[in-house]
Amino acid sequence: MPKIFEVFGYPLKDKSAKAAACRCSATCPFMGVPCDGGGNRYLSNLKFKEGSELQNFFSVKDAVPAGVCSIQIQDTSWIVCPRRLLVLGKEQINKIRYQDEVHNLLISKANYPKGTLLGVWTEVKIKHTEKIGTIIKSFDYTFDYIVAPLKRTNKDQVQIATGTPWEKIKGNLARNGYTTSLINNELCIDNFPCGPPTIIEIMTSSTSGGNKSKRTTIPNAFEDAILGKEHTAPGINYRQVWARMASQLIVKSEIGKEWGGATIWVLQDALVDYISNSTALDIRNFLAKNISDVNILSFSYGSKMNASKGVIELHEGKLYAGPLRPIVKTEESFQDIIRIPCSPPVEILWKHLVEKKPVNFIKL
Repeated sequence: MPKIFEVFGYPLKDKSAKAAACRCSATCPFMGVPCDGGGNRYLSNLKFKEGSELQNFFSVKDAVPAGVCSIQIQDTSWIVCPRRLLVLGKEQINKIRYQDEVHNLLISKANYPKGTLLGVWTEVKIKHTEKIGTIIKSFDYTFDYIVAPLKRTNKDQVQIATGTPWEKIKGNLARNGYTTSLINNELCIDNFPCGPPTIIEIMTSSTSGGNKSKRTTIPNAFEDAILGKEHTAPGINYRQVWARMASQLIVKSEIGKEWGGATIWVLQDALVDYISNSTALDIRNFLAKNISDVNILSFSYGSKMNASKGVIELHEGKLYAGPLRPIVKTEESFQDIIRIPCSPPVEILWKHLVEKKPVNFIKL
């Protein structure tokens, strides 16, 4: 039966003081702040009943997210929270928490020169429409992370890069912390995003809904497990995982290439194996040293899954990379249903980035 493997970053069987402190405070050790349920699992939050056993367990007052990081089915542990796999956000400034190999391999494969200062943006949403023939095509995607080099850029270059007049963009720059300098009587913007962007996408497994009456939903299983009771977790919805990824894999890889950069997907090895075994493509045949059109970084628990104490560092990082077939404009097929509908110009990306504050900076 499926069991929760990790909760609030630590294996459930870990009874150490550090693990207990994380659980009682509902802290995510990968972010170094309270768990947010993975960012999009609000329905899994548990509200406390006054004086309940669950309320007495936690040091927080009203509610906690179900801080389930992974679920074990037989001898495989499936990561179900993206924070478990990688965090590049503001919580990690100047410190990598338990994700050293994932972080370092990812940045090295992005292949920026040493000394480059990178900005990191999270949850960047790009909407763009374009008329192609008689049909209006729509690009509407949100990117987990955008990483881009930063450098001092003059006012005219900023206007060109964003396709926006200075008077319309200077307010956004000021609101989002961009500073200016006067260099040789020329107004310059410090640390402006430019150069090849890298799109970072994190794909983890989805769970089946579970059964409330049998207490196999995520909230039920979490509550029982955290209180030391026998529990059964929901299973993994394998098909839904691949369906979510397939709907974005090619499109986001294509737009990364169109923008002069690349897209890198971060996955667990178990998910790579599942996709390879259930589709016509064996991803494992594309083991590579350098990135290409489509890029997947895979990481594993390996033998560390048997550790009884401490946060388990993912390791055995592998890059799988390969080409996309060129689009033949005169020939249509139903495979086009997963291709990019239209290509937003890169100016739209830069314009969106100056409308958001970077959540992190990385100096190479």
